[in-house]
Amino acid sequence: MARQASSRGTGLLKAALLLFFLLAVALPLAGMFSRLADPQVREVFGTQAFATACVNSLVVAAAATAISVPAALVMSWVLCRTAIRGKGVFAVLLTVPMLVPSLAHGMSLVYLLGSNGMLTNLLRGSWSIYGFAGIVLGSFLYSFPPAFLMIYDVMRYEDATPYQVADVLGIPKASQFARISLPFLKRPLISATFATFALVITDYGVPLMVGGKVMTLPVLMYQNAVGLLDFDAGAAIGFVLLIPAAIDFLADLLARDSASARYVSREFDLKPSAARDAVGYVAAVLVTLALLAPIASFCMVSFVTKYPIDLAPTLANVGRALTMGTGSYWVNSLFIALVVSILGTILAYLVAYVTARVGGVSARLLHLASVTTLAVPGIVLGLSFALAFRGSPIYGTFAILILVNLVHFIASPYLMAYNSLSKVNGNLEAVGQTMGVGRVRIVLDVLVPATSDTIAEMFSFFFVNCMVTISAVSFLSTTL
Repeated sequence: MARQASSRGTGLLKAALLLFFLLAVALPLAGMFSRLADPQVREVFGTQAFATACVNSLVVAAAATAISVPAALVMSWVLCRTAIRGKGVFAVLLTVPMLVPSLAHGMSLVYLLGSNGMLTNLLRGSWSIYGFAGIVLGSFLYSFPPAFLMIYDVMRYEDATPYQVADVLGIPKASQFARISLPFLKRPLISATFATFALVITDYGVPLMVGGKVMTLPVLMYQNAVGLLDFDAGAAIGFVLLIPAAIDFLADLLARDSASARYVSREFDLKPSAARDAVGYVAAVLVTLALLAPIASFCMVSFVTKYPIDLAPTLANVGRALTMGTGSYWVNSLFIALVVSILGTILAYLVAYVTARVGGVSARLLHLASVTTLAVPGIVLGLSFALAFRGSPIYGTFAILILVNLVHFIASPYLMAYNSLSKVNGNLEAVGQTMGVGRVRIVLDVLVPATSDTIAEMFSFFFVNCMVTISAVSFLSTTL
């Protein structure tokens, strides 16, 4: 009887989770893309504005990717293959831009390199930050940290044995890098390249601030859907934006190497080298300054009386922002982030438990539904929610903002939990049934304590991303 009750409870859980993904992911997206059946909607693809925006987006994404991925590779090499000091500090500083929305990256470039920017005035420059150059530079600030983490997290676990053998054979360092390092990093580099390209081509924050007359697809979609309330045109552009994200998703699946964790790697014996470490310090300082200088200028302007006329420090700007309602908006954001973090962690953990430890056809469907959300850009998800839930009781409330953030960010925490739960002894449930211990007690008393660090990481991921995101919620927020 206990076994039947447990099986029935697991079946109900699977059904409820599948229903959630059906209602919150599949139906909104299907509803949005069903509009493409209208010939008038498909006419958007033939307009000059769409063609120009499409070319601009491809060029900008390609240029930003060509800068971000090599820079991420260089910095990963510096932190893993040189003996410079403060590697932990540099690793943290290089990921700080992830805490800043892309819109703020664009604003920070204006304050640093705009017509009255700090660096512009200091060097008396006459350049213009608006246009292709500004979008590419802002996209680099926005996309470098994820690319760096993807490469760095693989390189730091590389086995030193092949390099030691190469040293004995007298193979030059350059040849070692070309014949050992690059083949080892082939798949992570492919994943980082596609992920960076998809991240840049689907972002509208940076182009909106520094794009000038250069129109990109996300900005065109935002202007049509939010500015002109032309949701049909927005749906058409959203379909196009889903293509690079879907390609990135498929490339990541094909490039994922599950065999890399099957052996114990030997650590590198990094002996001091004046020339190598000097290059490492220069690269680390230059890239860190390039990433943090715009953010520093953005923060500095927040605490001056009136930039660039009066640079006297003041807190009056904070007071004015609070009188304009910033304080209540911040509380709203904090509330949404906390609720999403709690509900999202529980939901992602339940899905991961079913897929990692229960199994079955429905479990495989749940796994596919969870990881597929990675392929849906936030801007597309936001528009699909706006179309699907417009006129419903939750539209314009906290509920829809919480729901869209749950769907938007659930994939990565789910994978964290899935990987952790997969490593725990798979016989626990069988032993529990033999001893009369139910699945709920095993989860609460064994699995949760064993994966507590992962749960904390899941909560942090939800919270940080909810606090800084603007893509999906921009289509759904009203006065919240």
